[in-house]
Amino acid sequence: MTRPPSPETLAHRASAAAGAVPAVAAPIKTTGAGAVVRSLEALGVEVAFGIPGGAILPAYDPLYDSKMRHILVRHEQGAGHAATGYAQATGKVGVCIATSGPGATNLVTAIADAYMDSVPIVAITGQVARPLIGTDAFQEADIFGITLPITKHNFLAQTADEVPRLIAEAFHLASTGRPGPVLVDIPKDVLQTETTFQWPPTLDLPGYRPTLHPHGKQIREAARLIAQAKRPVLYVGGGVLKAGATEGLRKLAELTGIPVVTTLMALGAFPDSHPQHLGMPGMHGTVPAVYALQKADLLITIGARFDDRVTGKIDTFAPDAKIVHADIDPAEIGKNRHADVPIVGDARHVIDELIAAVSAQGKTQDPYESWWATLEDMRRRYPLGFDEPDEGELAPQYVIERLGALAGPDAIYVSGVGQHQMWASQFIKFEKPGTWLNSGGAGTMGYAVPAAMGAKVAKPDTAVWAIDGDGCFQMTNQELATCALEGIPIKIALINNGNLGMVKQWQTLFYEGRYSNTNLGTHKHRIPDFVKLAEALGCVGLRCESKEDVDKVIKQAMEINDAPVVIDFTVAADAMVWPFVPGGMGNDEIMFARDVRPMFDEDDI
Repeated sequence: MTRPPSPETLAHRASAAAGAVPAVAAPIKTTGAGAVVRSLEALGVEVAFGIPGGAILPAYDPLYDSKMRHILVRHEQGAGHAATGYAQATGKVGVCIATSGPGATNLVTAIADAYMDSVPIVAITGQVARPLIGTDAFQEADIFGITLPITKHNFLAQTADEVPRLIAEAFHLASTGRPGPVLVDIPKDVLQTETTFQWPPTLDLPGYRPTLHPHGKQIREAARLIAQAKRPVLYVGGGVLKAGATEGLRKLAELTGIPVVTTLMALGAFPDSHPQHLGMPGMHGTVPAVYALQKADLLITIGARFDDRVTGKIDTFAPDAKIVHADIDPAEIGKNRHADVPIVGDARHVIDELIAAVSAQGKTQDPYESWWATLEDMRRRYPLGFDEPDEGELAPQYVIERLGALAGPDAIYVSGVGQHQMWASQFIKFEKPGTWLNSGGAGTMGYAVPAAMGAKVAKPDTAVWAIDGDGCFQMTNQELATCALEGIPIKIALINNGNLGMVKQWQTLFYEGRYSNTNLGTHKHRIPDFVKLAEALGCVGLRCESKEDVDKVIKQAMEINDAPVVIDFTVAADAMVWPFVPGGMGNDEIMFARDVRPMFDEDDI
């Protein structure tokens, strides 16, 4: 039986998760606020994103003398998304800070976003003084209660003495097991109370013991099913990236010869250029990937959760497939689809042990010739592509395709939500892990600009491109002022089609072209003028309206590294994302271009 980790070991792991080794120091007289800052320093936090206000103000005074960088954002939602972008780019815990009431509630969207995508962030919020809690005091909100459904865990500090322990526990919880956001709410009088700071604290997390190593019997059963399968598919989710398991994934795929599909959250986990990669499955996935899942007799599902955007109508998904489902979160297994072989464990350990089990039974380099012949035929018949718009308008897909080609596989691409997100997932070639950041589960408009800011802070020597739509961009573009003042030279490829594009696409297909409240006025009226807006926010503003100028403008932006850059790509207003599985329908009813008939004919099925 494995002995549970000691409190000292837990404290060490919390520090290691932030990139630091815990410092053992003599007790120091300070305040609860001082304990907050000293705890973050001891955990190795390099940067925090936030905005001061009345309840959190005591914590900002010791920040004045700290070596830890604080980035003053323009909106708390921006702080939360920046912390997420930082965490996604580094694997470390991202930190955001806000005051009580509206400051804290402005973090809610970003916290929910991080929760849906399993991103390790710690949100520190001020709260009204303890005697005022529950009195409807000025700027009071029960952020502890509000965030219970959207955090992995949260805390309401009661004393200054417990502050170091709560923050250390928050970091440990956020970064271990299935990662996620943790909130620490601290009343103002707790921040002001004198205490003695000592590090490391003794952590108290009874019952929290994530399972890292899978059960050997389940691994052997999975290997047996792999040996028997005729049409297997490796269905890979974002958990593989979070576990740092991409090298093992490639070894397992090449050892077995099994085709691979990677979800929206897993792009880059397996190289797009690899011959075994069929692409992204789901609502706007590639036809070969969707087809492979539907016709498989075995799905080896690792770090994915059978999300509705992948499965479509769940009772029609992969009807003939047995399911091996591996996830570090036991609550995900069997939640949406029954697992024939449930495996609880960290994806890296699961993959490594699967490799050993498959190798031991001699099941290597099976070409699955008939299966691959069918899949290659699907590749040939249904490649990704797009039609050129009428009257010389600029195709958004072309813009994104050229951006990916020119910026290359080493750049980090951060996407907003909507049509541009899907085009980016389709037309940029992702070869390396950690190069694709987006809001997958929550689908948060406004994610891209602040998340790109956080990613650039994390990776200052890497080119960071935010691919955003004119709708998303107008929700959080104020953070470009933060970028300009803080010296964070992100680049924005603004796909300006004048509309809430994905909503308009649904109105075109399902609401008889009744375009109710989707025209944003950014085309006809140029309100706002994005070039002028960029310049007003301290950035370089560029505009591109023709195919001939796309490469030139992208290269011009790539040469500017001392300021943020915004390119207004004014593109065709009526372009659509294809393929498309309409919500609530099965994957067999996938649609391609304007042909609204099911794509798979009787021979395919």
